Amino acid sequence: WLEAALVAAAAAGLLLVAARHLWALRWRLSRDRTSALPLPRGSMGWPFLGETLHWLIQVSTRQRQRCLGRGGGGNPRGWEFLPFTRWAASLPVLCLSLSLRTQILARVFSHAALEVYLPPIQRLVSWELRGWRHHPGPIAVYASAKALTFRIAVRILLGLRLEEEPFEELSRAFEQLVENLFSLPLNVPFSGLRKGIKARDLLHTYMEKAILEKLQRKDPDAHRDALDFIINSAKEHGQDFTMQELKESAIELIFAAFFTTASATTSMILLLLKHPLVIKKIQLELASNGLTGSEYCCHPYLTLEKLNSLRYLDCVIKEVLRLLPPVSGGYRTALQTFELDGYQIPKGWSVMYSIRDTHETASIYQSPPDTFDPERFWVSLEDQEENKTSASLRFHYIPFGGGVRNCIGKELAKAILKMLAVELVSTASWELATAHFPKMQTVPIVHPVDDLQVYFHSLKAGHESSSGTGKVNA
Repeated sequence: WLEAALVAAAAAGLLLVAARHLWALRWRLSRDRTSALPLPRGSMGWPFLGETLHWLIQVSTRQRQRCLGRGGGGNPRGWEFLPFTRWAASLPVLCLSLSLRTQILARVFSHAALEVYLPPIQRLVSWELRGWRHHPGPIAVYASAKALTFRIAVRILLGLRLEEEPFEELSRAFEQLVENLFSLPLNVPFSGLRKGIKARDLLHTYMEKAILEKLQRKDPDAHRDALDFIINSAKEHGQDFTMQELKESAIELIFAAFFTTASATTSMILLLLKHPLVIKKIQLELASNGLTGSEYCCHPYLTLEKLNSLRYLDCVIKEVLRLLPPVSGGYRTALQTFELDGYQIPKGWSVMYSIRDTHETASIYQSPPDTFDPERFWVSLEDQEENKTSASLRFHYIPFGGGVRNCIGKELAKAILKMLAVELVSTASWELATAHFPKMQTVPIVHPVDDLQVYFHSLKAGHESSSGTGKVNA
């Protein structure tokens, strides 16, 4: 038996070595022979697993970006059941022609549509922050931010009016869906895939009920939310979506406004807590624009025009998203062979780009990239008009990705962050409730490991109030 076991082990080892060499040969043969450039250095890891394990370590330690061959680690195609490549590929908005998709999304997140969304969003933000200010103990900021942004997503984007119990159930289901999004393809009891499918089905049940109510409405001018805009825009273009397609569109809209916005909200509060002088500058800008604070609301019904006039606040939001972008990176498939640092990236390969590393290493930033400095984005109005800054930052500042596949909800997300910042610095002061700031985890999105525990206090106009590490005037 011992000899047989040794022979079996030796045979398994030889097969493994042979498989590793054949796997490497496969990727060497994928090079574009019309290009004289070599392939990037490195290996494609182990058969079938690729460099997935190495990729996870790489992301967690924030190492520099690298290119990955199709099927290798980090490629979503290696995780084939719940990721977007499988179940979201049929989203109706994505399946429409690019021109029609652009027209519909442009309407859903247009200036006019955002103006419609902003008043009810502000009411939700004011209501939530009032609860933070009057809470007797510390607030778990990330958990509270998720509750707020999920409420915005289901009420403002989908038009759902839920009682507290189903709201909590929906929120938990969506979190479970996201947590198991990249589960291994093992559809067995208690697996991540099974949990994700169960959560998705529960979400679809609620979505179907809400969509049926929308479709049965008689008043064609009653639509006031993003899902209504999608339904009506599609009809205008002669498209009739199935119920399944509409439910998947609803899930996509929640993705556009939930987790990443909650992450950015938490990062903004954390960074402002560390930099009270930035809070002071925001307050001075608000005062100069007539947006003085009160205990309940800084100003009734902020408009996009008013928000966009706050130039320093815009710099603050940009710097938050630069230093702590919610998403670490993304993937693109090479449509044709191209050169990168003296190497060829063959057509068909998947390329992983790092948003965070790009923001930390770009030489265009004047002050040290690892510091929080909103004024790095401050430019003269003349430069703004000539669009010099946006052109120079095109591939150095990418918190929402870039190109035709950038974040569809980026303008809405920025408006929510600005509105929350205005409300927050006008009505409250806050201080850390723990001895140390929590560690930040970057996978799957940036968030504090043990949440960010903060005390919030009502800020009376005309009085001084503590702001964590210093004093500021309201």
